[in-house]
Amino acid sequence: MATTGKYLATQEEMVEARLPLGSRDLCSKLLIPLNQCRQESFYLPWKCEDERHGYEKCEYDLFLQRMKKMQEARQGKAQGAPIPATH
Repeated sequence: MATTGKYLATQEEMVEARLPLGSRDLCSKLLIPLNQCRQESFYLPWKCEDERHGYEKCEYDLFLQRMKKMQEARQGKAQGAPIPATH
């Protein structure tokens, strides 16, 4: 699974790459080269497959982490424990 910071680009890298705010997550470091490859290859679907699969795997792992945290929060709520802050 993706670890915190391993795939996170710096704020300057994200601004320079003009990433939308919704895409500035823990997988942003993988999205920057994917977008560059897409632009260079005119968005041909068979190009940039390795970059795309790496980015999609990272996003899927983040999704699984969020679902695991939600499940744990639901179990804690059912048992009467307070829900931990996510900040």
